[in-house]
Amino acid sequence: MNQARTPQSDFLLKLGKKILEPYTRLPTARAAMITGSAAEGVSDFYSDLDMTVYYENELPDEAALARIRKQHGAPERAWLMGDRAEGAIAEAYELGGLQAQIGHTTIAAWENEIADVVDKFNADTPLHKAMSGTLEAVTVFGDAYMNAWKEKIAAYPDGLRRAMVEKHLSVFPVWYVQGALDGRDALLWHYQILTKAAFNLVAVLAGLNRLYFTDFQFKKMRRFIGQMNLAPENFAARLENLFQQKPSAAALELETLVREVVELVERELPEVDTSAAKKRFGQRRAPWQYQTFDE
Repeated sequence: MNQARTPQSDFLLKLGKKILEPYTRLPTARAAMITGSAAEGVSDFYSDLDMTVYYENELPDEAALARIRKQHGAPERAWLMGDRAEGAIAEAYELGGLQAQIGHTTIAAWENEIADVVDKFNADTPLHKAMSGTLEAVTVFGDAYMNAWKEKIAAYPDGLRRAMVEKHLSVFPVWYVQGALDGRDALLWHYQILTKAAFNLVAVLAGLNRLYFTDFQFKKMRRFIGQMNLAPENFAARLENLFQQKPSAAALELETLVREVVELVERELPEVDTSAAKKRFGQRRAPWQYQTFDE
């Protein structure tokens, strides 16, 4: 069942269209979108307003950006990142406690980023966030460009699906060494292992389900997992529960989750080698014993 849009989302969407309007009148502007929580309909009173403007050949100069920013009532930036020489920058400015975040990129730079993921099967890059964000984005300007990009991104290729699974099907078998960790005051390492394992399992399932995923600023986990048709039963709840159990119980549950994910991989992508992921299933490291050695 689809969740109703929040009132904050509708407010941000209306505000975003107003903010973007002067950018779309710049000579080289060709497309603009609102993305993030406002487009998804899940904004709250802490949400930023995420937008991107796409330009032909070159970005607008600093004077043009400053003029529009000041027109909106923001004389100073909150931050600026990126490299003009590479064709992409992002800026943010405060509007009455709300942060407007705007990416400015050339069409060439953006299409190279799409190609890096969709054509070259890059399975480990924050660009996945931009891919998924574009699919849910609200187009404000440049329908032809936006529709073409959405169509290309939506056609999640088989090569990327396999690359996601092969890249992330690697989970440290904490269940194998948990007996040793229990007596070693290793709680922080335990949570580090669980966190990396959880991200890897989500990434593998994202690949199987043809979803774009990066652990960069990953939020709305339950909403993301809710899109999956291929996943262990109650996967989101069980993933959260890993961090609420005693380490020994969490290690056992992680082994079970990994086993179930591997079974899905073997069913859906039998050509993927799962032997390394299965190597320690059912095994536990035994303590050594005193022995007498003959000289």
